[in-house]
Amino acid sequence: MGLFQQLTEKPWLTVEGSVVDLHHRRAFDLPTVKLGLRVFLVVVTVVFSLIVITYADRMVFGDWGSLPKLWVLWLNTGILIASSVALQRAWVSARRGQIEGVRAGLFQAGILSFAFLAGQLWAWQQLAALGYFVATNPASAYFYLITALHGLHLLGGLVAWGRTTAKVRRGWEADQVRLSVELCAIYWHFLLVVWVVLFGLLLFS
Repeated sequence: MGLFQQLTEKPWLTVEGSVVDLHHRRAFDLPTVKLGLRVFLVVVTVVFSLIVITYADRMVFGDWGSLPKLWVLWLNTGILIASSVALQRAWVSARRGQIEGVRAGLFQAGILSFAFLAGQLWAWQQLAALGYFVATNPASAYFYLITALHGLHLLGGLVAWGRTTAKVRRGWEADQVRLSVELCAIYWHFLLVVWVVLFGLLLFS
C-alpha cells in the first residue's frame, strides 16, 4: 500500500499554499503569493532590460535627438523615493503589530504615488509644449514609452495598495495585513530601482 501511494503521489502540487521541494518532499516556507510576485518581477525586469538595451542601440543612429532635461523628473524621483520609504515604514509597523503606523504609512505612500503619476503627466505636458511628441523623434518616442510602461506598473501596484488599505479601514489587525503590506513594499522598492535606472538613462542620453 505504501508503494502504491508513492507511485501515485503528485509532487508538483502545492501543499497548503506553499511550494513543494521535489527532492526532499518538504514544503518551503514561502507563500505562493510571494512566489508569484517574484516570478512577475523577473518578467518585468526582462521587459525593462530589453527596453534599455534597444534604447542604447537606437541612440547611435543619426536621427536621434536629445530631449530637454526636465526638472520635474527630479521632483518625481524624490516623490517616488518618499513613497517607497512610507511603505517601508508601514511594513515595519506591520511586523511590530502597530496598526496605526501601518495606516499612516499606507496613506502617505498612496498620496505620494498619485503625486508621482501626476508629475509624470506634467512632464508629458511640458514636452508637448516644447514641441516634442511621440512621432517627433526616436528619443521622444522612447521617453513616452518608458514613462507610460512604468506608470502602468505603478497603477497596477495601486490596485493592491487599495485593497490593503481597504482592509485596514475595515478594522483588520496588523498581523492580518502584514503579508499584503510586505508585498506592496517590495513592489514599490522594485519600481523605484527600475525608475532610477530609467531616469539615469534618460538623463545622460
